[in-house]
Amino acid sequence: MARIFYSSALIFISPLIVFYLYILRGKKNQGYRAHFKERFGFISKSLFTTKTKPLVFHCASVGEVLAATPLIKALQKAHPNLNILITCNTPTGRKQILSQFKNTVACSYLPIDFPFATARFLKRIKPQALCILETELWPNLMAISHKKNIPVLVINARLSEKSQQGYQKVAKLTHIIMRSITVLASHNKADAERFIQLGLETSKSHVTGSIKFDITPSDEQLAKVLNLKQLYNSNKHNNDERFVWVAGSTHPVEHELILAAHQQLLKKQPNALLIIAPRHPEQFDKVAELLTQSPLSFSRRSQNNYSNEQVVLADTLGELQCLYGAANVSFIGGSLIRRGGHNPLESAAFSVGVITGPHTYNFDHVYPELIKLKGAVMVDSNDELAKQLITFSQNTKACHTLGIKAAQCVAKNQGAIQKTLNIINQYLEPKP
Repeated sequence: MARIFYSSALIFISPLIVFYLYILRGKKNQGYRAHFKERFGFISKSLFTTKTKPLVFHCASVGEVLAATPLIKALQKAHPNLNILITCNTPTGRKQILSQFKNTVACSYLPIDFPFATARFLKRIKPQALCILETELWPNLMAISHKKNIPVLVINARLSEKSQQGYQKVAKLTHIIMRSITVLASHNKADAERFIQLGLETSKSHVTGSIKFDITPSDEQLAKVLNLKQLYNSNKHNNDERFVWVAGSTHPVEHELILAAHQQLLKKQPNALLIIAPRHPEQFDKVAELLTQSPLSFSRRSQNNYSNEQVVLADTLGELQCLYGAANVSFIGGSLIRRGGHNPLESAAFSVGVITGPHTYNFDHVYPELIKLKGAVMVDSNDELAKQLITFSQNTKACHTLGIKAAQCVAKNQGAIQKTLNIINQYLEPKP
Protein backbone atom coordinates (compact mmCIF):
# COMPACT_ATOMS: atom_id res chain seq x y z
CA MET A 1 0.00 0.00 0.00
CA ALA A 2 2.84 2.41 0.84
CA ARG A 3 4.42 1.92 -2.58
CA ILE A 4 1.07 2.36 -4.32
CA PHE A 5 0.57 5.67 -2.52
CA TYR A 6 4.15 6.72 -3.34
CA SER A 7 3.76 5.82 -7.02
CA SER A 8 0.39 7.56 -7.26
CA ALA A 9 1.83 10.72 -5.73
CA LEU A 10 4.78 10.58 -8.14
CA ILE A 11 2.50 10.20 -11.15
CA PHE A 12 0.27 13.03 -9.87
CA ILE A 13 3.19 15.45 -9.79
CA SER A 14 4.76 14.11 -13.00
CA PRO A 15 3.87 17.27 -15.00
CA LEU A 16 5.85 19.31 -12.46
CA ILE A 17 8.78 16.88 -12.68
CA VAL A 18 8.86 17.10 -16.47
CA PHE A 19 8.47 20.90 -16.36
CA TYR A 20 11.33 21.18 -13.89
CA LEU A 21 13.72 18.89 -15.79
CA TYR A 22 12.91 19.81 -19.40
CA ILE A 23 11.88 23.46 -19.11
CA LEU A 24 13.60 24.97 -16.06
CA ARG A 25 16.80 22.91 -15.91
CA GLY A 26 16.83 22.46 -19.67
CA LYS A 27 16.80 26.22 -20.18
CA LYS A 28 19.97 26.55 -18.09
CA ASN A 29 21.61 23.39 -19.42
CA GLN A 30 20.54 21.87 -22.75
CA GLY A 31 21.91 18.54 -21.58
CA TYR A 32 18.74 18.02 -19.54
CA ARG A 33 16.71 17.94 -22.78
CA ALA A 34 18.97 15.45 -24.53
CA HIS A 35 18.21 11.73 -24.20
CA PHE A 36 14.95 12.68 -22.46
CA LYS A 37 13.23 9.39 -23.40
CA GLU A 38 15.64 7.62 -21.11
CA ARG A 39 13.92 9.35 -18.19
CA PHE A 40 10.94 7.12 -18.95
CA GLY A 41 12.82 3.85 -19.37
CA PHE A 42 13.25 3.95 -23.15
CA ILE A 43 16.83 2.71 -23.14
CA SER A 44 18.31 1.89 -26.54
CA LYS A 45 19.08 -1.80 -26.95
CA SER A 46 21.93 -0.78 -29.24
CA LEU A 47 23.90 0.05 -26.09
CA PHE A 48 24.72 -3.64 -25.83
CA THR A 49 26.25 -5.56 -28.68
CA THR A 50 26.46 -8.94 -26.93
CA LYS A 51 23.94 -11.18 -25.24
CA THR A 52 25.69 -10.92 -21.88
CA LYS A 53 23.55 -9.23 -19.25
CA PRO A 54 25.02 -5.91 -18.09
CA LEU A 55 26.02 -5.01 -14.56
CA VAL A 56 24.42 -1.67 -13.71
CA PHE A 57 26.07 1.02 -11.58
CA HIS A 58 23.94 3.97 -10.59
CA CYS A 59 25.89 7.14 -9.76
CA ALA A 60 23.71 10.17 -9.09
CA SER A 61 26.07 12.81 -10.44
CA VAL A 62 29.70 13.88 -10.82
CA GLY A 63 30.80 13.15 -7.25
CA GLU A 64 29.50 9.59 -7.28
CA VAL A 65 30.95 8.96 -10.76
CA LEU A 66 34.40 10.10 -9.60
CA ALA A 67 34.14 7.98 -6.45
CA ALA A 68 33.05 4.90 -8.40
CA THR A 69 35.58 5.25 -11.22
CA PRO A 70 38.51 3.42 -9.53
CA LEU A 71 36.14 0.64 -8.43
CA ILE A 72 34.63 0.18 -11.90
CA LYS A 73 38.04 0.27 -13.59
CA ALA A 74 39.30 -2.38 -11.16
CA LEU A 75 36.24 -4.48 -12.03
CA GLN A 76 36.93 -4.02 -15.76
CA LYS A 77 40.51 -5.15 -15.24
CA ALA A 78 39.36 -8.28 -13.39
CA HIS A 79 36.53 -9.00 -15.87
CA PRO A 80 37.51 -7.61 -19.31
CA ASN A 81 34.41 -8.98 -21.04
CA LEU A 82 31.91 -7.70 -18.47
CA ASN A 83 29.20 -5.45 -19.89
CA ILE A 84 28.73 -2.41 -17.67
CA LEU A 85 26.00 0.22 -17.82
CA ILE A 86 26.49 3.35 -15.72
CA THR A 87 23.38 5.42 -15.06
CA CYS A 88 23.18 8.93 -13.63
CA ASN A 89 20.71 11.78 -13.10
CA THR A 90 22.49 14.81 -14.53
CA PRO A 91 24.19 15.96 -17.76
CA THR A 92 27.40 16.74 -15.86
CA GLY A 93 27.37 13.20 -14.48
CA ARG A 94 26.92 11.87 -18.00
CA LYS A 95 29.84 13.94 -19.31
CA GLN A 96 32.02 12.66 -16.49
CA ILE A 97 31.14 9.04 -17.34
CA LEU A 98 32.10 9.58 -20.99
CA SER A 99 35.27 11.39 -19.95
CA GLN A 100 36.38 8.66 -17.56
CA PHE A 101 35.39 5.58 -19.56
CA LYS A 102 35.08 6.66 -23.21
CA ASN A 103 33.34 3.79 -25.04
CA THR A 104 34.27 1.02 -22.60
CA VAL A 105 30.90 1.24 -20.79
CA ALA A 106 27.33 2.03 -21.79
CA CYS A 107 25.76 5.15 -20.33
CA SER A 108 22.20 6.38 -19.81
CA TYR A 109 19.99 8.34 -17.46
CA LEU A 110 18.25 6.41 -14.73
CA PRO A 111 14.49 6.58 -15.33
CA ILE A 112 12.35 8.70 -13.04
CA ASP A 113 11.02 6.31 -10.40
CA PHE A 114 7.61 5.81 -12.03
CA PRO A 115 6.74 2.09 -11.78
CA PHE A 116 6.10 1.78 -15.52
CA ALA A 117 9.36 3.55 -16.41
CA THR A 118 11.43 1.45 -14.04
CA ALA A 119 9.78 -1.79 -15.18
CA ARG A 120 10.45 -0.87 -18.82
CA PHE A 121 14.08 -0.06 -18.03
CA LEU A 122 14.68 -3.38 -16.27
CA LYS A 123 12.85 -5.37 -18.95
CA ARG A 124 14.95 -3.82 -21.72
CA ILE A 125 18.38 -4.23 -20.19
CA LYS A 126 17.87 -7.33 -18.00
CA PRO A 127 20.73 -6.53 -15.59
CA GLN A 128 22.54 -9.31 -13.78
CA ALA A 129 22.81 -7.03 -10.75
CA LEU A 130 22.19 -3.44 -9.74
CA CYS A 131 24.91 -1.56 -7.83
CA ILE A 132 23.70 1.66 -6.20
CA LEU A 133 26.24 4.19 -4.97
CA GLU A 134 25.69 5.69 -1.51
CA THR A 135 22.02 6.54 -0.79
CA GLU A 136 20.23 6.71 -4.15
CA LEU A 137 17.46 4.49 -2.79
CA TRP A 138 14.52 4.67 -5.19
CA PRO A 139 11.59 2.54 -3.91
CA ASN A 140 10.18 1.33 -7.24
CA LEU A 141 13.57 0.61 -8.76
CA MET A 142 14.57 -1.46 -5.77
CA ALA A 143 11.24 -3.20 -5.20
CA ILE A 144 10.79 -4.21 -8.84
CA SER A 145 14.41 -5.39 -9.05
CA HIS A 146 13.85 -7.49 -5.93
CA LYS A 147 10.66 -8.95 -7.41
CA LYS A 148 12.54 -9.88 -10.60
CA ASN A 149 15.30 -11.55 -8.52
CA ILE A 150 17.85 -8.96 -9.63
CA PRO A 151 20.41 -8.54 -6.81
CA VAL A 152 20.44 -4.99 -5.38
CA LEU A 153 23.85 -4.05 -3.97
CA VAL A 154 24.09 -0.75 -2.11
CA ILE A 155 27.79 0.08 -2.07
CA ASN A 156 29.79 2.85 -0.44
CA ALA A 157 26.62 3.29 1.62
CA ARG A 158 26.29 6.15 4.05
CA LEU A 159 23.38 7.36 6.16
CA SER A 160 23.53 10.42 8.39
CA GLU A 161 21.36 10.79 11.48
CA LYS A 162 19.39 13.49 9.65
CA SER A 163 18.70 11.16 6.70
CA GLN A 164 17.78 8.33 9.04
CA GLN A 165 15.17 10.54 10.69
CA GLY A 166 13.75 11.32 7.26
CA TYR A 167 13.41 7.63 6.39
CA GLN A 168 11.78 6.95 9.76
CA LYS A 169 9.00 9.40 8.86
CA VAL A 170 7.98 7.10 5.97
CA ALA A 171 8.58 3.86 7.83
CA LYS A 172 6.39 1.61 5.66
CA LEU A 173 8.06 2.76 2.45
CA THR A 174 11.47 2.49 4.09
CA HIS A 175 10.70 -1.10 5.10
CA ILE A 176 10.10 -1.93 1.42
CA ILE A 177 13.45 -0.39 0.51
CA MET A 178 15.35 -2.24 3.23
CA ARG A 179 13.66 -5.54 2.32
CA SER A 180 14.74 -5.05 -1.32
CA ILE A 181 18.45 -4.71 -0.52
CA THR A 182 20.42 -7.89 -1.21
CA VAL A 183 23.64 -6.68 0.41
CA LEU A 184 24.86 -3.37 1.81
CA ALA A 185 28.51 -2.28 2.01
CA SER A 186 28.74 0.71 4.34
CA HIS A 187 31.38 3.24 5.30
CA ASN A 188 31.49 2.33 8.97
CA LYS A 189 29.67 0.59 11.81
CA ALA A 190 27.60 3.68 12.65
CA ASP A 191 26.20 3.88 9.11
CA ALA A 192 25.52 0.14 9.08
CA GLU A 193 23.68 0.35 12.41
CA ARG A 194 21.42 3.14 11.11
CA PHE A 195 20.37 0.96 8.15
CA ILE A 196 19.73 -1.95 10.50
CA GLN A 197 17.58 0.25 12.73
CA LEU A 198 15.52 1.10 9.63
CA GLY A 199 14.82 -2.58 9.03
CA LEU A 200 17.77 -4.00 7.11
CA GLU A 201 18.61 -7.57 8.08
CA THR A 202 21.88 -7.64 10.02
CA SER A 203 23.20 -10.49 7.87
CA LYS A 204 22.99 -8.28 4.76
CA SER A 205 25.25 -5.58 6.23
CA HIS A 206 29.00 -5.38 5.67
CA VAL A 207 31.45 -2.64 6.70
CA THR A 208 33.96 -2.03 3.91
CA GLY A 209 35.02 1.58 4.47
CA SER A 210 34.62 4.36 1.93
CA ILE A 211 35.87 3.80 -1.62
CA LYS A 212 36.42 7.56 -1.80
CA PHE A 213 39.62 7.01 0.20
CA ASP A 214 40.91 4.71 -2.56
CA ILE A 215 42.01 7.58 -4.74
CA THR A 216 45.50 7.61 -6.23
CA PRO A 217 46.63 10.30 -8.68
CA SER A 218 47.52 8.86 -12.07
CA ASP A 219 50.76 9.62 -13.91
CA GLU A 220 48.72 11.67 -16.38
CA GLN A 221 47.21 13.71 -13.55
CA LEU A 222 50.58 14.28 -11.90
CA ALA A 223 52.02 15.52 -15.20
CA LYS A 224 49.11 17.91 -15.57
CA VAL A 225 49.56 19.16 -11.99
CA LEU A 226 53.20 19.93 -12.77
CA ASN A 227 52.16 21.97 -15.81
CA LEU A 228 49.53 23.84 -13.78
CA LYS A 229 52.06 24.67 -11.09
CA GLN A 230 54.41 26.06 -13.71
CA LEU A 231 51.55 28.15 -15.08
CA TYR A 232 50.11 29.50 -11.84
CA ASN A 233 52.67 29.29 -9.05
CA SER A 234 55.10 31.97 -10.24
CA ASN A 235 54.58 35.67 -10.81
CA LYS A 236 55.46 36.39 -14.42
CA HIS A 237 56.59 39.91 -13.55
CA ASN A 238 59.13 39.13 -10.81
CA ASN A 239 59.38 35.30 -10.68
CA ASP A 240 58.27 35.20 -7.02
CA GLU A 241 56.40 32.05 -6.01
CA ARG A 242 52.73 32.78 -5.47
CA PHE A 243 50.47 31.53 -2.70
CA VAL A 244 47.75 29.64 -4.59
CA TRP A 245 44.49 28.44 -3.08
CA VAL A 246 41.62 26.66 -4.78
CA ALA A 247 37.99 27.09 -3.73
CA GLY A 248 36.33 24.00 -5.21
CA SER A 249 32.65 23.15 -5.67
CA THR A 250 31.38 26.52 -4.45
CA HIS A 251 27.71 27.53 -4.42
CA PRO A 252 25.68 30.76 -4.74
CA VAL A 253 26.11 33.02 -1.69
CA GLU A 254 29.32 31.14 -1.01
CA HIS A 255 30.90 32.61 -4.15
CA GLU A 256 30.64 36.10 -2.66
CA LEU A 257 32.08 34.93 0.66
CA ILE A 258 35.06 33.39 -1.12
CA LEU A 259 35.79 36.54 -3.12
CA ALA A 260 35.55 38.64 0.05
CA ALA A 261 38.02 36.35 1.83
CA HIS A 262 40.43 36.61 -1.11
CA GLN A 263 40.32 40.40 -1.00
CA GLN A 264 41.29 40.25 2.68
CA LEU A 265 44.15 37.87 1.84
CA LEU A 266 45.43 40.20 -0.89
CA LYS A 267 45.91 42.99 1.66
CA LYS A 268 48.55 40.81 3.34
CA GLN A 269 49.70 38.84 0.31
CA PRO A 270 49.26 40.97 -2.84
CA ASN A 271 50.74 38.16 -4.91
CA ALA A 272 48.13 35.53 -3.88
CA LEU A 273 46.05 33.69 -6.48
CA LEU A 274 42.54 32.27 -6.06
CA ILE A 275 41.27 29.57 -8.40
CA ILE A 276 37.50 29.36 -7.92
CA ALA A 277 35.60 26.37 -9.33
CA PRO A 278 31.79 26.66 -9.04
CA ARG A 279 30.00 23.39 -8.36
CA HIS A 280 27.55 23.72 -11.27
CA PRO A 281 28.32 24.84 -14.85
CA GLU A 282 25.30 27.16 -14.90
CA GLN A 283 27.10 29.21 -12.24
CA PHE A 284 30.16 29.91 -14.39
CA ASP A 285 28.78 33.05 -16.04
CA LYS A 286 27.21 34.26 -12.79
CA VAL A 287 30.55 34.09 -11.00
CA ALA A 288 32.18 35.82 -13.96
CA GLU A 289 29.65 38.65 -13.51
CA LEU A 290 30.46 38.85 -9.80
CA LEU A 291 34.14 39.11 -10.64
CA THR A 292 33.48 41.77 -13.27
CA GLN A 293 31.67 43.86 -10.66
CA SER A 294 34.47 43.36 -8.10
CA PRO A 295 37.87 45.11 -7.96
CA LEU A 296 39.56 41.77 -8.67
CA SER A 297 41.27 41.02 -11.95
CA PHE A 298 40.43 37.61 -13.37
CA SER A 299 40.74 35.27 -16.32
CA ARG A 300 38.66 32.29 -17.37
CA ARG A 301 40.33 28.89 -17.44
CA SER A 302 38.35 27.93 -20.56
CA GLN A 303 39.86 30.82 -22.52
CA ASN A 304 43.42 29.79 -21.65
CA ASN A 305 44.57 33.42 -21.51
CA TYR A 306 45.95 33.63 -17.98
CA SER A 307 48.23 36.62 -17.46
CA ASN A 308 48.99 36.94 -13.76
CA GLU A 309 45.44 37.90 -12.68
CA GLN A 310 44.32 37.76 -9.05
CA VAL A 311 41.62 35.16 -9.74
CA VAL A 312 41.19 32.30 -12.20
CA LEU A 313 37.61 31.20 -12.83
CA ALA A 314 37.76 27.43 -13.37
CA ASP A 315 34.89 27.21 -15.86
CA THR A 316 35.88 23.79 -17.21
CA LEU A 317 34.81 20.25 -16.35
CA GLY A 318 36.95 17.36 -15.14
CA GLU A 319 39.93 19.45 -14.00
CA LEU A 320 39.18 20.11 -10.35
CA GLN A 321 41.35 17.32 -8.91
CA CYS A 322 44.40 18.55 -10.83
CA LEU A 323 43.69 22.15 -9.88
CA TYR A 324 43.66 21.08 -6.24
CA GLY A 325 47.02 19.43 -6.84
CA ALA A 326 48.49 22.71 -8.10
CA ALA A 327 47.47 24.64 -4.95
CA ASN A 328 49.14 25.31 -1.61
CA VAL A 329 45.84 24.69 0.17
CA SER A 330 42.23 24.10 -0.79
CA PHE A 331 38.85 25.22 0.46
CA ILE A 332 36.05 22.71 -0.14
CA GLY A 333 32.75 24.39 -0.97
CA GLY A 334 29.21 23.76 0.16
CA SER A 335 30.44 24.14 3.72
CA LEU A 336 30.24 27.86 4.53
CA ILE A 337 26.54 27.52 3.68
CA ARG A 338 24.20 24.71 4.68
CA ARG A 339 24.85 22.38 1.75
CA GLY A 340 26.73 19.71 3.68
CA GLY A 341 30.09 20.07 1.95
CA HIS A 342 31.79 18.12 -0.82
CA ASN A 343 34.60 15.58 -1.12
CA PRO A 344 37.86 16.76 0.51
CA LEU A 345 39.78 13.63 -0.48
CA GLU A 346 40.25 14.81 -4.08
CA SER A 347 42.53 17.48 -2.60
CA ALA A 348 44.06 15.35 0.15
CA ALA A 349 45.17 12.67 -2.32
CA PHE A 350 47.45 15.25 -3.94
CA SER A 351 49.02 16.14 -0.54
CA VAL A 352 47.12 19.43 -0.46
CA GLY A 353 45.58 20.27 2.91
CA VAL A 354 41.95 21.21 3.35
CA ILE A 355 40.05 24.13 4.84
CA THR A 356 36.33 23.63 5.33
CA GLY A 357 33.38 25.53 6.67
CA PRO A 358 31.25 24.13 9.52
CA HIS A 359 28.61 22.39 7.38
CA THR A 360 30.10 19.01 6.44
CA TYR A 361 27.29 16.56 7.17
CA ASN A 362 27.49 15.02 3.67
CA PHE A 363 30.98 13.82 4.58
CA ASP A 364 30.61 12.90 8.23
CA HIS A 365 32.42 9.67 7.33
CA VAL A 366 35.48 11.62 6.17
CA TYR A 367 35.95 14.94 7.98
CA PRO A 368 36.24 13.69 11.59
CA GLU A 369 39.14 11.44 10.60
CA LEU A 370 40.74 14.07 8.37
CA ILE A 371 40.56 16.73 11.08
CA LYS A 372 41.69 14.30 13.81
CA LEU A 373 44.80 13.44 11.76
CA LYS A 374 45.41 17.18 11.18
CA GLY A 375 44.92 17.12 7.42
CA ALA A 376 42.06 19.64 7.55
CA VAL A 377 41.02 22.69 9.55
CA MET A 378 37.52 24.06 10.05
CA VAL A 379 36.49 27.72 9.96
CA ASP A 380 33.12 29.22 10.84
CA SER A 381 33.00 32.25 8.51
CA ASN A 382 34.65 33.93 5.56
CA ASP A 383 36.54 36.20 7.97
CA GLU A 384 37.98 33.15 9.71
CA LEU A 385 38.73 31.67 6.29
CA ALA A 386 40.71 34.80 5.37
CA LYS A 387 42.64 34.66 8.66
CA GLN A 388 43.49 30.99 8.09
CA LEU A 389 44.64 31.69 4.54
CA ILE A 390 46.83 34.55 5.77
CA THR A 391 48.34 32.25 8.39
CA PHE A 392 49.16 29.56 5.83
CA SER A 393 50.53 32.09 3.34
CA GLN A 394 52.92 33.37 6.02
CA ASN A 395 53.78 29.94 7.42
CA THR A 396 54.45 27.73 4.43
CA LYS A 397 55.82 24.94 6.64
CA ALA A 398 52.48 24.62 8.47
CA CYS A 399 50.66 24.65 5.14
CA HIS A 400 52.94 21.93 3.75
CA THR A 401 52.50 19.82 6.90
CA LEU A 402 48.70 20.06 6.56
CA GLY A 403 49.03 18.58 3.08
CA ILE A 404 51.27 15.75 4.23
CA LYS A 405 48.84 14.85 7.03
CA ALA A 406 45.93 14.92 4.57
CA ALA A 407 47.68 12.45 2.25
CA GLN A 408 48.55 10.20 5.23
CA CYS A 409 44.86 10.14 6.19
CA VAL A 410 43.95 8.98 2.68
CA ALA A 411 46.59 6.24 2.70
CA LYS A 412 45.59 5.03 6.17
CA ASN A 413 41.95 4.46 5.17
CA GLN A 414 42.42 2.77 1.81
CA GLY A 415 41.33 -0.78 0.99
CA ALA A 416 37.56 -0.40 0.50
CA ILE A 417 37.71 -1.07 -3.25
CA GLN A 418 39.03 -4.62 -2.86
CA LYS A 419 36.52 -5.40 -0.12
CA THR A 420 33.71 -4.07 -2.32
CA LEU A 421 34.96 -6.03 -5.34
CA ASN A 422 34.87 -9.21 -3.27
CA ILE A 423 31.17 -8.58 -2.58
CA ILE A 424 30.29 -7.70 -6.20
CA ASN A 425 32.09 -10.79 -7.53
CA GLN A 426 29.66 -13.00 -5.59
CA TYR A 427 26.75 -11.68 -7.65
CA LEU A 428 28.23 -11.74 -11.13
CA GLU A 429 26.74 -14.41 -13.37
CA PRO A 430 29.20 -17.06 -14.61
CA LYS A 431 30.54 -16.66 -18.14
CA PRO A 432 28.39 -18.48 -20.72
